[in-house]
Amino acid sequence: MGTSCAGDPAPPETAGSSEESHPVETLKLSDFKPVSRYQMPATRVEKARFPAIDLHAHPYVDNEAELDEWVQIMDEVGLDKSVVMTYATGARFDTLARLFSKYPDRFILFCGFDYTGFEDPGFGPAAVAELERCVQAGARGVGELGDKGKGLFYSKPTPAYGMHIDDPRMKPLIEKCGELGIPISIHVAEPIWMYDDMNAQNDGLMNAFKWRLDNQEGILGHGETVQTLDNAVKANPNTTFIACHYANCSYDLSILGGMFDRYPNLYADIGARYAETAAIPRTVNRFFQQYQDRLVYGTDMGTDPEMYRTTFRILESEDEHFYDHNISSYHWSMNGYGLPPEVLEKVYRDNALRILSPPK
Repeated sequence: MGTSCAGDPAPPETAGSSEESHPVETLKLSDFKPVSRYQMPATRVEKARFPAIDLHAHPYVDNEAELDEWVQIMDEVGLDKSVVMTYATGARFDTLARLFSKYPDRFILFCGFDYTGFEDPGFGPAAVAELERCVQAGARGVGELGDKGKGLFYSKPTPAYGMHIDDPRMKPLIEKCGELGIPISIHVAEPIWMYDDMNAQNDGLMNAFKWRLDNQEGILGHGETVQTLDNAVKANPNTTFIACHYANCSYDLSILGGMFDRYPNLYADIGARYAETAAIPRTVNRFFQQYQDRLVYGTDMGTDPEMYRTTFRILESEDEHFYDHNISSYHWSMNGYGLPPEVLEKVYRDNALRILSPPK
């Protein structure tokens, strides 16, 4: 793609909204959809450079026809496998296991923890038994667990508000995962902008306001929530943990790097944080080079083929200052990390295979 040196430059492509539909005098933050004016090469990555394993997907389909379509999309974009984090136990997990069993080589299911009765003195044995049953039914991991500061709540059917991953009540479940050789995928906290004051100095305001946590009482702060993960990983060296979304430390990757340095049983997926990290591509490139054995590819953004291709573009190219408003609600542009092939292969595939391989 070239640029013109004479006359006026060509107008930018539209981004689905017009000045007429959103006059600048009444333009809302949610309607701001900038289009890059820079004239630079744009790389289209049709397929991932290596057969990729998406270690952060969810049960986006409800029937075999939709499942077939997802597999077709995976073939189209070069996705070898998707790890479907169901959150589920009991009958719900069994239903999903039956559905996804049509493609046993393409989908890997994670189950949840059953927190029923977590406030009762006898909590533990029944939850462990249900975990073992789910593994027998096909689960190869646990996740996505979630804690945004109020406690663990993603697993179905019962949330466990007030109990965090480092709570002593979680110890039997975590240890059982280690014995079974299955990983725990856990989402802790949210990006830092959701905790900052919602004011003119918050440079992530356009996305942060929707997911804000600064106005919620009785929750742990960002650092405190991340610390619960640190505590659990340290206390359970025989269990593998996967911190979702860089442990939500995109703003300061040294926090996650420090945990990598301390704990060989910790990995992190990069799902749904492309917008946060594509703003700082050189820092992220160095981070991937340093921790290339601990990071795994993930999306957490549905099954649209163009979504996958944008993630590939960010990982593989050195493109600068581009937008994809389908995966980013921030005002800033994104840039490619330009990762070398040897790092890409580990992130796309090799690290996930090591995590998911059954114990010998």
